[in-house]
Amino acid sequence: MKNGKKRGSREIGLEIAVICGRYFLKLQHLHYGYWSDDLDVDIANLGIAQENYAQFLISHIPEGVARILDVGCGMGQVASELVRMGYGVDCVSPSSYLSRQARELLSKTSRVFECYYEALHTENRYDLILFAESFQYINPEKGIKKTLELLRPGGYMLICDVFRKDLPGQSPLSGGHPLTRLQRIVAESPLELVKDVDITAQTAPSIDIENEVLQEVVKPTVDLIRQLLESKYPIMSKSLRFLYGKKMDKMNEKYFSGLKTSENFKKWKTYRLLLYRRIDFAEPC
Repeated sequence: MKNGKKRGSREIGLEIAVICGRYFLKLQHLHYGYWSDDLDVDIANLGIAQENYAQFLISHIPEGVARILDVGCGMGQVASELVRMGYGVDCVSPSSYLSRQARELLSKTSRVFECYYEALHTENRYDLILFAESFQYINPEKGIKKTLELLRPGGYMLICDVFRKDLPGQSPLSGGHPLTRLQRIVAESPLELVKDVDITAQTAPSIDIENEVLQEVVKPTVDLIRQLLESKYPIMSKSLRFLYGKKMDKMNEKYFSGLKTSENFKKWKTYRLLLYRRIDFAEPC
C-alpha cells in the first residue's frame, strides 16, 4: 500500500477495538463469538466465545489442504494457530496497523500482503482461501473472481460471515451482503457447495454484548464529552452541530438506538459457514 494513504473510519474503528479489547479484556480476535449453550452471555466470556469460533472454523477445513490464504487476517491469531497445526499460511490485510500486528505474531512463517484482496498480485496458488468475517467487506463479484484466480484445481473457498436476509423493510443492523447475491454468483461460477452450516443462533449473543458496551460505556462517554464542549466551547459546539448535525444524528441512530440486539440480528441476518469446492477440472477416473 502506498504510504500516506487516507485512512477510513472503518480502519480507525478497528484499531480502537483492538486496543481496547486487548487492554481491557485481553482479546486476541476481532470476530464474533461462538456461544455454546453452556457459556453464559457475558462480556467476561467474550474471549472464550471468540476462541470457540476460531476452533469451529478450523474444524471445517477439509482433509488434503496444505496451503491457505487468510483474507482479512485481523491480528493473525487464526493464521498463527493454522501454522502451529502444520498448514502453510499467507495473509491479506488492507490495514497497516493490523498487518503490523500479524507480521509480529507470525514472524517469518507467513507472508502478509498489505493490500485489498481485489488488488492482490501473487504467483502463489492455494488449496483453501479463508474469509473469516471478511467477505462482507469485499465486492462479491470481484472477490469470487480473484478467488478463482488464486485457487488450485479442486481447491476450496471457506466463508464464515454474516449475510442479509431478503426481507421487506429497513434493517436496524448494517453489514453483510445479501445471501441470495452470493448464491447467484456461485451458481454462475465453477464452484460447488460442499457445506452450509447456519450458526446465527450461536453468534447472535455477540450483538447483545456489543449493544451493552455501546449503551453503558460509549454513549455516556460521548454525552459527557458533548456536555463538556457545550460548556467550555459553546460557539465551536454550535458550529460543529450546524456543519455535521445530520451525520451526528445518523451516528446516534446507528449506534445508540438500542436496536442492535440479538433478536433483531436473528430476524434480519443469517450467519453461515459456507464451504465451496472448485470443480472446473477433469475428475480422475
